[in-house]
Parts: sequence; C-alpha cells; structure tokens
Amino acid sequence: MWPIVGLSYGTVLGLAAAFGGFTAFALVLILGIAGFVAGRAMEGEIDLTAVFSRRSA
Repeated sequence: MWPIVGLSYGTVLGLAAAFGGFTAFALVLILGIAGFVAGRAMEGEIDLTAVFSRRSA
C-alpha cells in the first residue's frame, strides 16, 4: 500500500508544482519515482542504508 501512496503523493505534488510542457512532465515523473521509492523504503522492501551510509577508509 505505501508504494502506491508515495507514488500518488509525488504525482500530486508534481502536478501542483507545474502545469504543462515537458518540464512539468519531467517534474511529475521524478517526484512520482521519488515517492514510489520512499514508499517502498517505508514498507521495508528496499534498504536505503547502503546508499546513505558513510564508508570508513
């Protein structure tokens, strides 16, 4: 359920931010993908700690 909620939220934010043209399309697409990934992370299907953790040298 959370990925769909995240995707919907990102899409609505993108539509509210800009209307019309390729820029609006790209913005909606990017925010939709970000919302989908955030929803997957909240659901526990994706582990983002490897992406955002710092490596010790």
